[in-house]
Order: sequence, then structure tokens, then C-alpha cells
Amino acid sequence: MQANAETPAGTLEQKIAQVRQAADRVRANIRQVIVGKDAEIDMLLVALLCEGHVLIEDVPGVGKTMLAKSLARSLGCAFQRIQCTPDLLPSDITGISYFNQKTGDFAFRPGPLLSQIVLADEINRATPRTQSALLEAMEERQISVERETMVLPRPFLVIATQNPIELEGTFPLPEAQLDRFLLRLRLGYPAMEEERVMLRRFRHEQPLLELQPVLTAQELLALQQVVKEVIVTEPVETYVLDLVRVTRNQTTIDLGASPRAALALEHASQALAAIVGRPFVRPDEVKRLAPAVLAHRVILSAQARARGRSAEQTITELIGSTPVPVEVIAQAGSVRGDSEQQERLARQKGQE
Repeated sequence: MQANAETPAGTLEQKIAQVRQAADRVRANIRQVIVGKDAEIDMLLVALLCEGHVLIEDVPGVGKTMLAKSLARSLGCAFQRIQCTPDLLPSDITGISYFNQKTGDFAFRPGPLLSQIVLADEINRATPRTQSALLEAMEERQISVERETMVLPRPFLVIATQNPIELEGTFPLPEAQLDRFLLRLRLGYPAMEEERVMLRRFRHEQPLLELQPVLTAQELLALQQVVKEVIVTEPVETYVLDLVRVTRNQTTIDLGASPRAALALEHASQALAAIVGRPFVRPDEVKRLAPAVLAHRVILSAQARARGRSAEQTITELIGSTPVPVEVIAQAGSVRGDSEQQERLARQKGQE
């Protein structure tokens, strides 16, 4: 199913308001099932508006699959789930050509990748061959079957989950595939009161089965175009580059973030700004997203891993030591970097 996008009419502020309203509807829908994970829901909305893929990594039972299914049910998009196992073949997810005796000709039976929202459960249990087929779909938005190339429907979003604890019989994702995920999320255990609400909510019913779509594929494609119009000023652009480039000259990091990481961080920041109803990006959006965007794209040194350091901790420390544009501008005494002036500049550009 291919959707056609028509960019909403109106000023930039009016179009951003439509993005915020749509995000509020999807968020409220997911909250009927998921308790106390508002930050993670916002991250999924960011990926949705960027048409980027998400890797949810955590221990079993914390709601990874439930969160992905809740998002899928909130959208009027075709949805498929892939349960990854070591015997899963590339043709199992892309599709196969078979001889149809009724027609006397070969026919194509599409696999689950020919969908719009794809949940790849326990992705690290799939073999490298199957992961490579998934990699092509994630990066190129196409699949190859018997030397034939098929374009995937839009929007196309892969939500993958993996369990970092049980490593027997798994195939760790290569760096090239990790780099294709826009965000990596960890849900963590809920607070006691949140878990109490969850118990009561699921005691007599299954809220997931009652969710109805609140956003169509056509609307989503149009909103994705609006997100690209969110203004990124030069100081914020420089801040994005500073955060990415600083990962490349650290003794605790063997492999720094790639240029694709800079593109991902900027685009994700535009989406987060649109979700909160702002037509321009502030450094706060960049700082909030940097751990989820950059941590899985760097490789820590052996010494750092031996000390029990995590990539998220390292990125958080780098955020704290990297000068923020507002501070730089204030010290230079050139232009005040307060949010009011940035908003005025953004409104002027939006009206142009």
C-alpha cells in the first residue's frame, strides 16, 4: 500500500501545530496501554516523523513488544511482525516466487517486509544472512528477490527489539546495521505506582485490543514533510557537529560517530521540536536526543568497558563538557541567545 503525501497548507507555525496535535493523539492512544513511559513514547514519535528505525533493547517483560504494537495499532498503516529465530531465512521475510499450478506461471508471495510498520522481535536471534536482507530494507527502502528489486511502501518503519541478557544462540548486530537505527531505547523497570496502575489496567481486560488508529498513512507522510521545514540555526547546527565530532577524538572511544549520526541527530531534533509545537530547534532538543542517537553508533575502548562504562554514560559526559550555543553567543557578545529572540527569528523565517 503506497501512500501519497500532500504537505499541509498554511504558515510554518500552523503546520507545526498540526504536527503537535497529531503527536498528542498518538501519544494519548498509546498511553491507554503503556504506563509511565512518556519519554520513550516521544522518542518513538520522533522516529515516526523522521521515518527512522528504532532498536528497543532491554530485559524480557518490560513492555518492548507491547510498546511497538501499541504504536502500530495507533496508525492506519499495514503492520507485520517477524519473530526472529536462527532458522529464519531471508526469503521468509522478503517473500518467494512459487509456481502457481492454476495459472501455469510463477507468482510472488510477499513476505512481512512488504509492509509499512514492521516489528522484528529479538532481532539478534536472526542469522547474518537474514539480518543483511533486513539491512537492505532499512537503508534502501527496497528488497531484492531473485535479482528483482521491489520498492517498499511508504512510510516504512522497522521497530526491532533485542534482549541484551540472554546471548546464547544470538548473532550480535554488526556496526553497519546498528548505524541504520535512528534511535536505541531502553525502557527500564516501572516505578511502583506505575506498576500498580498496570496491574489494575490489565486485570480484567486487554487494552491493546481496543486501540483504534488515530493517524493515517497519508497524514503521516505529510507531517514528515513538515518536520523537514523546522528551522535549524547555524549555532545549533554547529552544536550538532561539535557533539558528533567530539566522539572521534576520545581515548575512551575506539570508533566515533559517523557523518550519518550528524544527519540523524539534526533530523531527530527537528522532529522533537515539532512535537512540542516549536518551529525551530533549541539546544535542549539536541541534548535530550544525543544519547539515544549516538550511543549505539560508538564503540568504547576495552579499558572503558573493563571499568563498566556504558556508551550512554560516555555520551552524557561529552554533552556536559561541550559548550552550548547559548553560552558561546553570550560570551562573544554578538547576539543574545535567549529563547525569545530565537522564536522571533524563527517566526520571521517561517513567514518568509
